[in-house]
Amino acid sequence: MKTLAKDTAIYGISSILGKFLNWLLVPLYTYMLASSAEYGVVTNLYSWTALLLVILTYGMETGYFRFANKNRENAPQVYTTTLISVGFTSLVFALLCVIFASEIAIMLGYANYPEFISMLGVVVAIDAFASIPFAYLRFANRPIKFAAIKFLYIALNIIFNVFFLVVCPWLMVTAPGLVSWFYNPNYGVGYVFVSNILSTVIQTAALLPFVFVATFSFDLHLLKKILRYSLPLLILGVAGIMNQTLDKILFPFLRPGVLGASELGIYGATSKIALIMLMFTQAFRYAYEPFIFAQNKDKNSLKAYADAMKFFIIFSLLIFLGMVLYLDVFKFIIQRDYWVGLNVVPIVLVSFIFQGIFFNLSLWYKLTDKTMYGAWFALLGTVIIVVGNIVLVPLFSYTGSAWAAFACYFTVMLVSYYFGQKHMPIQYDMKTIGLYTAVAAVLYILSFFIHTYSNVVNVFLKSLLMLVFLILLVKRDFPLQNIPYFNRIFNKK
Repeated sequence: MKTLAKDTAIYGISSILGKFLNWLLVPLYTYMLASSAEYGVVTNLYSWTALLLVILTYGMETGYFRFANKNRENAPQVYTTTLISVGFTSLVFALLCVIFASEIAIMLGYANYPEFISMLGVVVAIDAFASIPFAYLRFANRPIKFAAIKFLYIALNIIFNVFFLVVCPWLMVTAPGLVSWFYNPNYGVGYVFVSNILSTVIQTAALLPFVFVATFSFDLHLLKKILRYSLPLLILGVAGIMNQTLDKILFPFLRPGVLGASELGIYGATSKIALIMLMFTQAFRYAYEPFIFAQNKDKNSLKAYADAMKFFIIFSLLIFLGMVLYLDVFKFIIQRDYWVGLNVVPIVLVSFIFQGIFFNLSLWYKLTDKTMYGAWFALLGTVIIVVGNIVLVPLFSYTGSAWAAFACYFTVMLVSYYFGQKHMPIQYDMKTIGLYTAVAAVLYILSFFIHTYSNVVNVFLKSLLMLVFLILLVKRDFPLQNIPYFNRIFNKK
């Protein structure tokens, strides 16, 4: 548990700090882009890229972990085989996007901006290739190096965005000669994608030393075995990412026109407020996936998996309360015109918790090589989210999208738990999980009754509610004398 917590914390530094810094791009976009409709374009296209990235990695990260752990002496060949495979398919994809950029742009409704498609196609291809060296860093237990390179990308992306969206417009007024030779003030949202491709190329250059850590060799027989294991995970991954992004992909078709694009921009911006939960689940995932394969040979592994689930849920509920109780503070991340969509934040947060629990539960079919179950669960979720969006979005706009995601993850979580207990029974601490969930729900409900004329007073009273949860946490599961650094104080006494 200490190792898992340490690695989660290190991965979380790059993920949480990095995404927090990316958070700063949200007010930048909402204040600097011409309208919420332009931010809707960003939301829509990046939803497509998230889906395509999963397709282009086709489960090879997990396949690499599985086969590299099976025979560590053969790990270098597993690495180079997966790297060559993903590199080849990524190159083909990038070429197709560049060649057919105009046709794809017309199909997606961005006929005037085919270069958006070219840039994003190259970015997705490079990111897919880079996922294997990043997987190597996780396999080699080098979380600090992993975090440093991830943070490099995030820092560069912020710098380029600020340069193109803030500095260049200012220079066009004060000293146009410095930037007029390359900067077009009418290009607007296009510079978001320019910033992305520049940052991605530099990040990949930083990864190159880890591309050549082994002598390159390609084993077709080994690749076939990895693919047999990984391709069901592709279905799982595609369905999973569709469950996250499909609402934003479908939205322009269900709510067409400028109004629909504006509403999508509002939904995309307010959903960003809930990203802390996604950061935590992603950081946990980076550490947990290598952890479950490494622990599989330990006789106490089932207890370790149960503990990991308990602590994941406890800290997820802590983050949930931290977000909803201080939403009046976090809302200033986005521009005032977007506040109308804040009602979706609690719904999105709980959906992310369900998603994280579902990932925790996925260990049973990954360890027993029954990955097809994961694919069926994710496909079930996709059906729910498609039907939910088709039914609810025309009636309730983006609120309908949020509830469709909630129903999707709640259902697949329950189904995965049911089948997991049949195939790999784990005695989860349901009593503790139920207690923390009930307390968090009660505190959230009580927060609705806190309405004074002073925001300072509101924050103070809600902080008291947060304190109740923290006291329960310390008293029951995290006594201070057992926590590093704090225990030194108690030992002195």
